Amino acid sequence: MLAYTYVEPGIFELQNKPKPVLLDSRDAIVRVTLSSICTSDLHIKHGSVPKAVPGITIGHEMVGVVEKIGSSVSSVLPGDRVTVNVETFCGNCFFCRHGWVNNCTDPNGGWALGCRIDGGQAEYVRVPYADQGLNRIPDSVTDEQALFVGDILATGYWAAQISEIKPEDTVLLIGAGPTGICTLQCVLLRSPRQVIVCEKDPRRLQFIRQHYPQILAAEPEHLPEVLRQRCPYGGADVVLEAAGSQDSFRMAWQYARPNAVVTVVALYDEPQILPLPEMYGKNLIFKTGGVDGCNCAETLRLIENGKIDTTPLITHTYPLGKIAAAYELFENRRDGVIKVAIQTALS
Repeated sequence: MLAYTYVEPGIFELQNKPKPVLLDSRDAIVRVTLSSICTSDLHIKHGSVPKAVPGITIGHEMVGVVEKIGSSVSSVLPGDRVTVNVETFCGNCFFCRHGWVNNCTDPNGGWALGCRIDGGQAEYVRVPYADQGLNRIPDSVTDEQALFVGDILATGYWAAQISEIKPEDTVLLIGAGPTGICTLQCVLLRSPRQVIVCEKDPRRLQFIRQHYPQILAAEPEHLPEVLRQRCPYGGADVVLEAAGSQDSFRMAWQYARPNAVVTVVALYDEPQILPLPEMYGKNLIFKTGGVDGCNCAETLRLIENGKIDTTPLITHTYPLGKIAAAYELFENRRDGVIKVAIQTALS
């Protein structure tokens, strides 16, 4: 089968590899019909993910059709259309029982697919712990609608969930990239008083203003004045940081009011500094970490009921055979790209 492979830092390559097989009774083999490129894949390419294993197939955003299941799998059957969770988790360890599946203690627990074991930018993928990692797609939901359920939409749902958003709150979201937009949709489900999105890219600002006219969108240079006018207590009640730069990390704590919640959604290429003397007295609550993707069934229901729609994020579609061109487009943010869908030849 064709599989996009991490050769070494800086080099990905489309290779022919053996089709995966069941290795455990809890495994499933999924024929991938649609996958996508994530910024985390670029972090692997740039050598920013030390756990990434050279030789693995890249990709952790995908949907497909179950082809085979192990003898212990009970939640899906061959022929089912499914989303694949970015997290691999056993469901039984201390962390899984508390819903902290990103910290699953299994050797393949946490973010394994496309990082430490073969992922889904390929024609087939083996999914460990399939009962936890797969969710059946409702018949009325398309592959495109479900594509981001297992990763960036799971991230957005998790971020909004842990941010303690209340109806009277002003929420500041920094970054309107793919993860930021998914986070925005999940924030809006919680009906805060107002939402402000800060983004420096004019095309992404235009996207927000076009698709979310109820949201106040602002460039970084205008954000201080917007907050002075809109936030009477010295900043936003909740800040979600989804941009992943040194400037955006600073903005997250700087533009939060005292005693606010600051949720860090982004993955950074470099260490960030907490300037505690400058922050002294703000009494901020920081929430950080990898996504705990436990709510994929719920997000699928929200999609089915028309409460969430991430299909406008798919701005470009490429066949698997041209995935290198798709990466070049995505990495360089050309042609107004937000997300790229990758179709396999077997779709």
